[in-house]
Amino acid sequence: MKTLLLLRHAKSDWGDSTIRDFDRPLATRGERDAPRIGRALSKRGPLPDFILSSPAARAKATIEAVAASAGITQPIQFEEKIYGAPSADLMALVHRLPAHSSCALLVGHNPGFEDLARRLCDWNDRMPTAALVCINFEIADWEDVEDGRGKFVWLITPKNLVD
Repeated sequence: MKTLLLLRHAKSDWGDSTIRDFDRPLATRGERDAPRIGRALSKRGPLPDFILSSPAARAKATIEAVAASAGITQPIQFEEKIYGAPSADLMALVHRLPAHSSCALLVGHNPGFEDLARRLCDWNDRMPTAALVCINFEIADWEDVEDGRGKFVWLITPKNLVD
């Protein structure tokens, strides 16, 4: 079995129009929400044994805060192809996840992440900022992930957390 966690970056700051989209930092709300998602993940599990993130500033800050608050010590790998990727490109990245990983966490952006979650399993909800989706697959290798073969397990959003 393989478990895929999809994490959308936390709320970003749109206050300075001179900053490139790639470089936008987290907003105050994002800085608050990311650690909350990490704590929720540490309680619910499973924790990832492999992390692949967009290198955009807001995604990087999100995964660093989530990992720290969840107690995740796995190194974070950054992949430029995640930034702005459509679901087809994200699926290609899923197929290339390391075989040794039983629980992988991808960190990135909408609309690609929401579209990917919908492709993979019977789920038709929204992925607001800082949302974390868990999907299980009854497969041995990541290359066997196919549309509709995943089982939606849970969704965590900042709004459905009680601190």
